[in-house]
Amino acid sequence: MAKENNTNVKEDKKEASDVSKSKAKREQRKKEVAKERRHRRTAKIAGGVIIAAIVIIIAAAAGQNIYLAMMRTTPNADFSAGLTADGRIDGVNVRDALTLVDYANIPIPADEVAATAEEVEAEITSTLESHREASTDETLTVKDGDTVNIDYVGTIDGVEFEGGNSNGAGYDLVIGSGSFIDDFEQQLIGHSPGENLTVEATFPEGYRNDDTVAGKDASFAVTINSITVTPELTDDFVAENFSEEGLTTAEEYRASVENHYYEQHLEEYLSNYIIDNSTVKSYPSAYLKQLRAVTKYNDAYMMDYYNQMFSSYGMSAYENPWDMMGDEVTDELSYEKDLRERAKETAKTAMVYQAIFEDAGLAVDIDAAIARLTEENGEEYVTNMREQYGEGYMAQSEIQETVMDYLMEIYK
Repeated sequence: MAKENNTNVKEDKKEASDVSKSKAKREQRKKEVAKERRHRRTAKIAGGVIIAAIVIIIAAAAGQNIYLAMMRTTPNADFSAGLTADGRIDGVNVRDALTLVDYANIPIPADEVAATAEEVEAEITSTLESHREASTDETLTVKDGDTVNIDYVGTIDGVEFEGGNSNGAGYDLVIGSGSFIDDFEQQLIGHSPGENLTVEATFPEGYRNDDTVAGKDASFAVTINSITVTPELTDDFVAENFSEEGLTTAEEYRASVENHYYEQHLEEYLSNYIIDNSTVKSYPSAYLKQLRAVTKYNDAYMMDYYNQMFSSYGMSAYENPWDMMGDEVTDELSYEKDLRERAKETAKTAMVYQAIFEDAGLAVDIDAAIARLTEENGEEYVTNMREQYGEGYMAQSEIQETVMDYLMEIYK
């Protein structure tokens, strides 16, 4: 009996075990099904997010294209559009549209407008160098850095070689430039115009792949024709070259250079001051639009100019106007925004100058201005200016020049 009971227990355990395993499988399957459902839900949600993101990107791109299409400026070459014939912004009371600087009481910092010693010396040096002349003075001697004019006949083993004869045409040589072989140039140092001398030099190995001279010793019969001399700033030099300007001494010339840079700095300072210290209350929208159009036309014109120049050197060209701009202007959208900023700057300048012109009661005789331009530059120049820019733009330029002359008279 005990044995039978034991057998029943084992069977019950087995049956219970089978039930447990079956239950476990069912539970496991439930978990797997639930997991699959979660994955499907996640995938569905992720797919929706991706689709939504794509839609947003497409919508954003479409929106940007629409925005760009609305912003895109059409270039216009009519520089006088938006201006009256006498050079004023059409239909705009500029004195109401801005808070004008107190142009009659501008503080002038002397240290900012004074000529610097460096620029004065640079100007004098440039003037003297522009008057350099070849001298045959036999008391002069060749020094390192001098420019000398020479003639020469070169021979190797007593035989003249090709390209070794200046044929009396004269050759300008800067001593120390390394233009000639070996120490040819150094052997001229210490000699004077009119001297004849023999220069011994050796062609380098492989010289121009010319076996007839490469690596060989050569002898040159040289005549020193002249030494280029830079004059000194003396009273005689000034009287000879600048008497028509009313200058007769070195001191007067130096003072005139200093005054030139002083006036240049003062004009720049005044121009910046009146713009920086005036405030625009409202920009004329029609004029801004025209300025954007003209600015874009100018950009395209400059791009074409540069591309023609680059192509002549085999260089790659600009594809778009914004390729010429700085790091902050990298595409059409940022370019259009930049156009708007530049148009505002140009408009503000025009408004400030016109406001001072009107407030100070200044006047422009455009006929006299045209006559002056014709006398200075010729009739063809004036005709081209009229065709390219129009009389309104030319008159506006005269307004700004008249205002600056007026301010300079006050402060210089």
